[in-house]
Amino acid sequence: MAVTRREFFGFAAGALAMGAERPPIRVAIVTTIYKYLSHGQHIGDRFLIGYPIDGEWHQPNVKVVSLYVDQKPEGDLSSARASEFGFKVYPTIAEALCCGGPKLACDAVLIVGEHGDYPSNDKGQKLYPRYEFLQQCAAVFKASGRSVPVYNDKHLSYSFERAQAMVKTSHEMGFPMLGGSSIPVTWRLPDVEIPLGSHIEDAVMVGEGGSDAMDFHALEGLQCMVERRRGGETGVKAVQMMVGDDVWKALDSGRISKKLLSSALSRSDTPLGLSELDSRPQDLVGDGVLPGLVKQPAAYAIEYRDGFKATMLMLDGAVKDFNFAAMVRGVGNVSTQFLLTPVPNVTYSARLVQKIEQMFMTGKAPYPIERTLLTSGILESCLESKKQGSVRLETPALKVEYRAV
Repeated sequence: MAVTRREFFGFAAGALAMGAERPPIRVAIVTTIYKYLSHGQHIGDRFLIGYPIDGEWHQPNVKVVSLYVDQKPEGDLSSARASEFGFKVYPTIAEALCCGGPKLACDAVLIVGEHGDYPSNDKGQKLYPRYEFLQQCAAVFKASGRSVPVYNDKHLSYSFERAQAMVKTSHEMGFPMLGGSSIPVTWRLPDVEIPLGSHIEDAVMVGEGGSDAMDFHALEGLQCMVERRRGGETGVKAVQMMVGDDVWKALDSGRISKKLLSSALSRSDTPLGLSELDSRPQDLVGDGVLPGLVKQPAAYAIEYRDGFKATMLMLDGAVKDFNFAAMVRGVGNVSTQFLLTPVPNVTYSARLVQKIEQMFMTGKAPYPIERTLLTSGILESCLESKKQGSVRLETPALKVEYRAV
């Protein structure tokens, strides 16, 4: 969700006031790898160095006190960062959280289980140890008699059962937990928000990347928009992942709205095909060129428990960005691009770090962890549908209820 100028300066004023009255928040970083352009580096460096946000340089009232790195590939930056900023890299998560002592010695934990050399399962999911990381943190909390806020980067786990266990641990131990990616909080072009309680009739999300990691980005972009519909979020009844020609058949039959797909694609700044060759405008949907551009299309059809239906499409070869469109009763067509700025600064990560910092400072997650939980489950279920031959898969376990904020 985009942050308004008023909201940001309200938070900033509160943070400054708290910063004047309290010592820096002590943060322990637990990550898979810490190297150039890894998520560990993107997020961790902003807490070490600060970051630009809304036209100003922002220095968090935070002190990184320890780091655990699960793998150290070529290009590892962990030792260099520790030397430069005066903290220690510990061999275990428990030691990192306790800074080598007997009890918890930090005020917040940053878990970044993304990137690194890990196996994949038969659904194509990378088996990142996010669940194991959190359970080890929880063991330290329990032994120390206190808990602290935890951020978990991206989806909670490749397994919905494990993701549920992570959220349950957070609730039972009473620590705030934030998860997910930068897509819901990056800038939107245009800066639109569907009003809470709206009657959303249909929605289409378009992404690119063609992998477990990138699919989560697109699904979370979809979820952060449609969760604002009337009645609140009640979960997902069934999913079906279509691939190849079945995607084009669903589009031609009207199962996927051509109007909304065209609307979403109209927000793209990276149309490929003829637009890439000689910069000419091109109607990707109306001209019927998508099948020629997209060699491996995928469509995630999602049926929610309240009867609402939405579709997320991965269209590698057509665009290189993330775009959304919905038909909202009484409002009309609402569409936007989730802006992803280029490397190396990747400034959309700053929008995410701002939210993480807000939780660390206030002790309250700015949006529900259940969004990340449900999106994690949708992704796993869709990949299972694909594995079973693109069948429609009932998902009774995805009865995840929450209210958007």
